[in-house]
Amino acid sequence: MGEENVSSGTLKGRIEAVLFVAGEPVLVEDLAKALGETKFKVQMALSSLKEEYDAAERGFCMRLFGEHVQLTTRPLYASDVVHLLQPVQKQTLSQAIMETLAVVAYKQPVTKAEIEAIRGVKCDYSVQSLTQKGLIAEVGRKDALGRPILYGTTDTFLQRFGIESLDELPPMPETQAEETEPAPELMV
Repeated sequence: MGEENVSSGTLKGRIEAVLFVAGEPVLVEDLAKALGETKFKVQMALSSLKEEYDAAERGFCMRLFGEHVQLTTRPLYASDVVHLLQPVQKQTLSQAIMETLAVVAYKQPVTKAEIEAIRGVKCDYSVQSLTQKGLIAEVGRKDALGRPILYGTTDTFLQRFGIESLDELPPMPETQAEETEPAPELMV
């Protein structure tokens, strides 16, 4: 009988309650375990809730960041929240850190040496800062001399940039030189 009480209510309602209280992104797998449901059932309910929220233009929306889900303020209404709460602005990322982040996002998995080769400058501070902010993380080791660390973006990166997957990143711009001039041949 105690088990029935735990699972009473609709799955959608239970999901809403957990996500509302959590505030932060929750792994879909952890949500399913907490609710004693299959991941598939939870994903179906999440999809249905997202459609309902979007169709009704509710004040909140459901955002998916990789394998994480979160209830957030609908961007359409964000200025109203800002006017009430006047939150402290988060510090923006420097140009160097943004360039490093862009290299990781588009070339991942990538080593620090590969980032430096693309940017043409050392990137120790930028990589350390991005790692501390949780925007990039170690995703493995390259099978090469010294086994250098490979970096990739995280679900926090997806969340902060408001995208669900890396497929939503804009295409890399092509330089004019690449479009009009053939690549020079190397002399041996």
